[in-house]
Amino acid sequence: MASKWFETVAVAQRRAKQRLPKSVYGALIAGSEKGLSSSDNLSSFDELGFAPHIAGLTKERTLATTVMGQPMSMPVIISPTGVQAVHPEGEVAVARAAANRGVLMGLSSFASRSIEEVCAQHNQVLFQMYWSGTRDVMVQRLERAKAAGAKGIILTLDWTFSNGRDWGSPWIPEKINLRNALKLSPEAMTRPGWLWSFVRSGHLPDLTTPNMAPVGAPAPTFFGAYYEWMQSDLPSWDDVAWLRSQWDGAFMVKGVSRIDDARRVVDLGATALSVSNHGGNNLDGTPAPIRSLAAIVDAVGDQIEVVLDGGVRRGSDVVKALSLGARAVMIGRAYLWGLAANGQAGVENVLDILRGGIEATLLGLAKSSVHDLDRSDVVAPPDFYRKLGG
Repeated sequence: MASKWFETVAVAQRRAKQRLPKSVYGALIAGSEKGLSSSDNLSSFDELGFAPHIAGLTKERTLATTVMGQPMSMPVIISPTGVQAVHPEGEVAVARAAANRGVLMGLSSFASRSIEEVCAQHNQVLFQMYWSGTRDVMVQRLERAKAAGAKGIILTLDWTFSNGRDWGSPWIPEKINLRNALKLSPEAMTRPGWLWSFVRSGHLPDLTTPNMAPVGAPAPTFFGAYYEWMQSDLPSWDDVAWLRSQWDGAFMVKGVSRIDDARRVVDLGATALSVSNHGGNNLDGTPAPIRSLAAIVDAVGDQIEVVLDGGVRRGSDVVKALSLGARAVMIGRAYLWGLAANGQAGVENVLDILRGGIEATLLGLAKSSVHDLDRSDVVAPPDFYRKLGG
């Protein structure tokens, strides 16, 4: 039997593509409109180089850090992603992997597994919310997250509705009923391993969102929750400040690309901000987060923890972000490919790949700790950086 272990995230992606039905894989790689931002998220890392040393290298290297008051074995956070139909165990498998590798896990409001199930597997979960529903409903979600044991909140603001949002995204049913199952069956039959894994688990891919359920009500479908979000009033900065005031612990605002927005996030008392364009699924043409990172760190990095989310595929990518001032990075598609390829072990495999890449890059840069990195460790072309809203 061939080994399920893989050496790179690129191999995990290839195996995920081979295992998943075309529409499921297509949903993972889709971006907005023309895909300019999603493409830039990846290619921007390739424009950055390193300035290595050849002697005086350090024998021991430390990757440990803290983010939002939580200790981690390395500066990598599992970014929250919605309904994880790539594997029957979904977010529960991801939670076990994150716990085993000592990293924080973000859990989406649109997850297919409940906050209670996930927190039972990992004691370092950050619950992600959108500005969705009434204020009373949002407070109920915060209270539920606290009762379950969430260590912090991620408020995602880098996802705006657009008719062209999902460039290349396939049709996704509102729920898996007999009619939709028959419609998708020819495609699913071409990937018998994926289909059989759900058959063995005793349930079809779950498109409900238990974390969006009002108190005492059944879980809505993904599109039911999506509709609630689309019908909600757009939040003002006063609204964001109000939501932050309802949570007395660590609080991250995700989706910053401009300096003026970063300063607003600092003013409302957030613990951290994430420089992100929602994996290229927000306004197309928004620069890759790695291009905007340095300017945001220069503006507010001494007042708030800054993390980067978008385009990370290698341990060297992590080091590039840290060198430009990020406290840590968040990964999304990379771990989903690992989950699709080999479940919990596949997610652990991806995290191990990133750890190995970070250690190897630190060695070449003669750094003994991730906290020793600085901007002199990377080489950037003159037109690389973006300073937005300064």
